[in-house]
Amino acid sequence: MNDWLNLLGLANKAGKILTGEDNILNNVRNNKAKLVIVATDASDNTKKQYRDKCSFYNVAYVETGTIKEISSAINKINRVAVGVCDDGFKKGLLAKITK
Repeated sequence: MNDWLNLLGLANKAGKILTGEDNILNNVRNNKAKLVIVATDASDNTKKQYRDKCSFYNVAYVETGTIKEISSAINKINRVAVGVCDDGFKKGLLAKITK
């Protein structure tokens, strides 16, 4: 498993992960989400929706990992996207993803 997936799992255990399309988008609108991670094998419409919303509200956006990898890291089924609502986890995840 990649380092960033381990950190994502840790963030989930700490209660700093958002799942569910409506939940993530509402938290992006309210500036509570700091980072949105979308699986690379998500549909183009899904990617565009998250990318546009994050761009408009100035929230960091990353496409990485697969649906299976992200779901496994947070112990849930079929998670296409996750939101991170903590600056420390955002910083750590971006550092590990972009290295």
